[in-house]
Amino acid sequence: MPPKRSSTGPTLFDAQRAQALEHQAPLAARMRPRTLDEYLGQEQIVGEGRLLRRAIMADQLFSIILWGPPGSGKTTLARIIAASTSSHFEPLSAVSAGVSDLRRVIQEAQDRLGMFQQRTVLFIDEIHRFNKAQQDAVLPFVEDGTLTLIGATTENPSFEVNNALLSRARVFTLQALSDEAMGQLVDRALADEVRGLGSFKVMLAADARGYLVNMSNGDARTALNALEAAVLSKPPSLGDKRLITLDDLRDALQTRATRYDKHGELHYDAISALHKSVRDSDPDGALYWLGRMLDGGEDPLYIARRIVRMALEDIGMADPAALPQTIAAQQAIHFLGQPEGDLALAQAVVYLCQAPKSNAVYRAYGAALKDVAETRNEPVPLHLRNAPTRLMKGLGYGKGYEYAHDLAEGRSDQTHLPPNLEGRIYYEPTDRGFESLVRERFAWREQRQPARPSSPPASSVALDPQALSGEESQELPEATPPPPQGSRRARRS
Repeated sequence: MPPKRSSTGPTLFDAQRAQALEHQAPLAARMRPRTLDEYLGQEQIVGEGRLLRRAIMADQLFSIILWGPPGSGKTTLARIIAASTSSHFEPLSAVSAGVSDLRRVIQEAQDRLGMFQQRTVLFIDEIHRFNKAQQDAVLPFVEDGTLTLIGATTENPSFEVNNALLSRARVFTLQALSDEAMGQLVDRALADEVRGLGSFKVMLAADARGYLVNMSNGDARTALNALEAAVLSKPPSLGDKRLITLDDLRDALQTRATRYDKHGELHYDAISALHKSVRDSDPDGALYWLGRMLDGGEDPLYIARRIVRMALEDIGMADPAALPQTIAAQQAIHFLGQPEGDLALAQAVVYLCQAPKSNAVYRAYGAALKDVAETRNEPVPLHLRNAPTRLMKGLGYGKGYEYAHDLAEGRSDQTHLPPNLEGRIYYEPTDRGFESLVRERFAWREQRQPARPSSPPASSVALDPQALSGEESQELPEATPPPPQGSRRARRS
């Protein structure tokens, strides 16, 4: 039986277990930097003279959120802070901890502060996994100084951390490690005989080193774990030395470390990049971001839905064939599945890039909705109403209606808007693609008598380009932006 745990501190059993873990831990854990001088990368936040470095060195830490991709050094930096501060360090993982664990930590922090005047630093790894109630449980004690919080997250804190907690902490953004920093990390692990692989006398081929640095995508943990697997599985071949080749590392890595989470921020960033590449008619950028999303495991039907939206929003009547092209792609991916159906998405994306662009219908519908929402809802004009009964005919329903097919030009100049909106022009075709022909066909609106007002003033309407990409609201803009150069309204003014 294991010895009983003493209430006064760790037992001999705990010490033996810690010692065993120190030797058996993965290389990435053993090679964690222990001081700021050993810490690689993130010069923008812990470089000489930076705020966070000064706070750590002066032992005057404040609550912080460390936000960055996997393997960028968030947990390592938290451990360095723990070793550099006189505060008690209490780590928790949001994956396994609950409110009861938080209450225990808070109670112990209050006791520690009261008895020994010692502060407590609470480190919460993957803080984005805490729900609102768990984050709220910490909030009062962060606010009154009982706890100094260090949160680590791979997700955008703006979306995953409560605003109240976020306002009481500074967010520091960590970047994926550069190739130079990754190379230094690999070299350090190969040279270190105590914590690293120095005792194995490893010879790493130059092309293998470059491959490892490149394929790790700035993730230190991925690089070190792959290196360790390659070394431990390779027997000595040159005396007592082990030569690690490119093939050895290919076998250890299998695939590139993918930095994509279809439920995370990159999901929104990537679809925004795809949408804007299409809008800017750049097939190369569009195909790259499409590939990044599909390679990362994104739902292809989600991408299909988004490109249908692009056809409607950014191309519209400039090329009416764009919509059926994207619907066909959606049907193809649904019918074929992956990977065959991915090519249908690629073809649709390239088609959208080469198509002439117009958001005239999008703007026109937005302007019409603005009038629906902000003007008096007048009755339907009498001449546009059906009159199925004698009473309705007696009231004038349908009186004076002109049947377009009976007219010489096959259209009628009769009014179709309520009196308070008579003469409004919502749809302003551009000179691009098929819409140039549409513009000619609607030229008759200019000759209508008497002269009628145009659509709402352009100055009162603004379309935010950021709202037109990514996972934006499906609502239309409040009204129409200024018309493109060369439009009829522009020439009239």
